[in-house]
Amino acid sequence: MTVTVACTDDIETCLDLRRAVFIDEQGVTEAEEIDGLDKDCLHLLARDGDVPVGTARVLFAGDVAKIGRVCVLKSHRGTGLGAALIRAALAEAEGRASRARLGAQTHAIGFYRALGFIPVGPVYDDAGIPHRDMVREL
Repeated sequence: MTVTVACTDDIETCLDLRRAVFIDEQGVTEAEEIDGLDKDCLHLLARDGDVPVGTARVLFAGDVAKIGRVCVLKSHRGTGLGAALIRAALAEAEGRASRARLGAQTHAIGFYRALGFIPVGPVYDDAGIPHRDMVREL
């Protein structure tokens, strides 16, 4: 099957993917994961045929595109899908923001570096998981 990434209004499917990865797999609480910002975000959904397999969201604040809630189901990790989601988010941000920002789980810093992001600031705790902010000029 072919995996596609596209903007979506199907926030419930995106939330289902995030629940599977962040809540069920990583132990983040629902209260921490569902932050009330989804209605203000652009959502990306990756599908393998008709099956949802990954998601990300972009929140625009001034000239910054905050990429977040990036997740890929275990079955599709290591396939390049995470990078495809980030590239799609960056493409959506082009012309709408001058900088992209994200909070990377520290184990994923190398992944985001390879996509042009630079770490900034100290490591911090987010939902019990060490993170570091990263930025990329658009």
